[in-house]
Amino acid sequence: MRRTFATKALIDSVLLLSAGLIAGCTHLGSAGAEAGGPAAATSGTRAAVRPIDDPHRTRAIAAEPTPLARDRAAILAMQGEYQVSYTFKETAALKSGYTPRRQKTDGAWEVVILVEDSPRHIVLQHLLVSSDGTQVIKHWRQDWHYEATSRWEFTEDQTWRLHPLPEERIAGHWTQCVYEVSDAPRYCGTGRWNHRYGVSTWTSDRSWRPLPRREYTQRSDYNALNAENRHTITPSGWTHEQDNTKTVRDGSRTRETLVREFGFNDYRLIEGFDFSPAYDYWARTKAYWANVRAEWTRRLAADGGIRLRTAVDGMPIITAFFEQAERVRAGGTVADAQIRAVFERWTAAPGTALAASAPAHARGE
Repeated sequence: MRRTFATKALIDSVLLLSAGLIAGCTHLGSAGAEAGGPAAATSGTRAAVRPIDDPHRTRAIAAEPTPLARDRAAILAMQGEYQVSYTFKETAALKSGYTPRRQKTDGAWEVVILVEDSPRHIVLQHLLVSSDGTQVIKHWRQDWHYEATSRWEFTEDQTWRLHPLPEERIAGHWTQCVYEVSDAPRYCGTGRWNHRYGVSTWTSDRSWRPLPRREYTQRSDYNALNAENRHTITPSGWTHEQDNTKTVRDGSRTRETLVREFGFNDYRLIEGFDFSPAYDYWARTKAYWANVRAEWTRRLAADGGIRLRTAVDGMPIITAFFEQAERVRAGGTVADAQIRAVFERWTAAPGTALAASAPAHARGE
């Protein structure tokens, strides 16, 4: 079977990643989701897919001897191989005359791989695989920090700044930071894990994030989400619930709220689907992506944040890094100076103006 990774056509398809609509992935309408989505297929690599329901997952977390050990076990339980469904439904219209948009329900095959594991820091990388196994895309990343004293926050168009956390949100709290496919920042949230009644759930505070990828190719009537996130570990996988408010911001000032939205991402553990292309891709490119992560971290810290000098889709950065990663996957090399050159061209310290070529709708205007 011929496998492709970061070809130009595949890079272009990143625009649709968050909706699970990469070429070759199964699109889930409501009927497909009710029928079992991708697992309902009867041919190819999907024929033998079976769901996993393992009560030992949650019992093992509850059996850990300390609160910190239970927290860590819950985060590490998000590793695995999944059939994922993404559902987003606009609910309460907050602006006069606003009509909620149609519900979006889509899906994908996704594997979550452990990248770093230390007592107070855990990193999980998500990778997507097409239904026929011929395509792999590096998806989002989640970093978990125990008792972090600061975090970066989305403050205005294409800008993230480091902010100290108040004392009451440090002790016993975990800060989760979520990163783009290029490892650019997206959002952070801080909260405690709750393990009552044998169920492990983490709930964040409210924080800001930019226009989501599933939206910015289709609309320009808002430019930020105010969001609260909830992660819950289940016997059959884990869930990610989102309480979102779609807003229009002028810089860091909220001018208008449009509508509330409920997001529900269901990660269902499966067996029988071939995720080996994703493991192969990561084995070949993980050292490269570690260098990219290190440079993002260095620049965020050095300037107290970062500004992307691109339109809201960030595609120049995504394309450059995916092309470099493909070179590495194919057996070539990428020098640190080549990685830095991407940052020099497309990022700057906070306060730097957006590229003049960015269209108004891309800036959220």
